[in-house]
Amino acid sequence: MSSYRPIAVTAVLAALLLAGCGTDEAQAPATGPTGTAAATPEATPGATATPSTDAVPEGVAAQYATLAAEVEAEGGRTAAGDWEVAYIVEPAEPWFETTDGDPTRREPAAGETHHLEIIPIEAATGRIVPEVPIRLEVLDDTGEVVDEQELMFFNAEFFHYANNFSVPDEGDYTLRATLEPPEFTRHGESLEELTLLEPVTVTFEDVRLEPAP
Repeated sequence: MSSYRPIAVTAVLAALLLAGCGTDEAQAPATGPTGTAAATPEATPGATATPSTDAVPEGVAAQYATLAAEVEAEGGRTAAGDWEVAYIVEPAEPWFETTDGDPTRREPAAGETHHLEIIPIEAATGRIVPEVPIRLEVLDDTGEVVDEQELMFFNAEFFHYANNFSVPDEGDYTLRATLEPPEFTRHGESLEELTLLEPVTVTFEDVRLEPAP
């Protein structure tokens, strides 16, 4: 049995999907203090429409919808303190990296078998967290570390951290991810209101890793 427990899609994701971003359906009228429909001012010729504060950008909604679908199909998630952490298992992948200012395509190196992704999420808001140092270890059924890598931040269909790993033997493995506090500068009135200040280590057991077809 895996040690992670599936948890519901975050409230933020639910709100994104309920917002119906990208549709042409009319939004419900705003309500005033008494619950009656608020008056909508007539459009002024030549004026630029002000976007609704309820609107969710299409790309944001798509990012979280794709993330939820891939975690459901190819991974799992767990919660620890201020964090929700998800993982995704894929075959080894190429990526673009910048060399001397120019993007160059890096193909999977010899022996790389899997592309392992970790997605750190702020549990209270559902937001993917940037600037998180993450180390991921792959352990076999004896507890021996088969491979370990520092993860890189990727801009893709959804933001995530990942690297290619070498796991040549098919089997069930444990993924152990250690997340350090994010390195960004923070706003806030007091230390008490700050989150994501503590490192966390999470494990996902019985993760099936198979050689690429």
